[in-house]
Amino acid sequence: MSLRQSLRPSLPLAALLLGLLGTGLALAQSKPIYSCVAPDGRKLTSDRPIPECITREQKLHNPDGSVKSLLPPSMSMEEKAALEQRERKLAAERAAQLDAIRRDRNLMIRYRNESAHREARESALDDVSKAMQASERRIKELAAERKPLLDEAEFYKGKPMPGKLKQQLDANEVSAEAQRVLVENQKAEVVRVNKVFDLELQRLKRLWAGAPPGSLDGPASGTASQAGSASSQPASASSR
Repeated sequence: MSLRQSLRPSLPLAALLLGLLGTGLALAQSKPIYSCVAPDGRKLTSDRPIPECITREQKLHNPDGSVKSLLPPSMSMEEKAALEQRERKLAAERAAQLDAIRRDRNLMIRYRNESAHREARESALDDVSKAMQASERRIKELAAERKPLLDEAEFYKGKPMPGKLKQQLDANEVSAEAQRVLVENQKAEVVRVNKVFDLELQRLKRLWAGAPPGSLDGPASGTASQAGSASSQPASASSR
């Protein structure tokens, strides 16, 4: 048997050994390498996060020794709670800022100029005025309905008043009082509507002048456009 023939059966074995060696090297190179300086000053390394440095920053290295990333120190329960609170606060502030931007943009779309805003104010106040007029008319109607009841009650001076008549007088007074309350509410609504539109106009003037949406102090008012619908509610109540 020649030397070449004697070596031939060992070639597959050699290939297998080389393959295993290559795999072992690849696994060794793929393992993470952590390093840190322990509280007592020792420099530690490991293939996993180092327990002695749980409260200290740890470095994760590439196979060539360069730093791949940093592992921040673990936080205590109090620190975690404080961090979560800060994150919630920042998230709320970001949401409020985005909401202010959206509201300001919608405001400028709704009111292109001061004339459009003035027309919206007049429309809202007109709704309140109509509701107030309806309540005042109803008060006059109730007064007219009460007069014959009072005239009839004159016949029973010093005598027990019939139950039905007393009920009619009481119901009339309750209805009149309800309408008087509505009138007072509608007067207050006029003040509220004007105040809302005044504040909104101040904001719009700054936005029209070029202020970026969401950059102004205070909330972006979205209530002026709703003032008309809000003020119309007493009108339906006053018609009863």
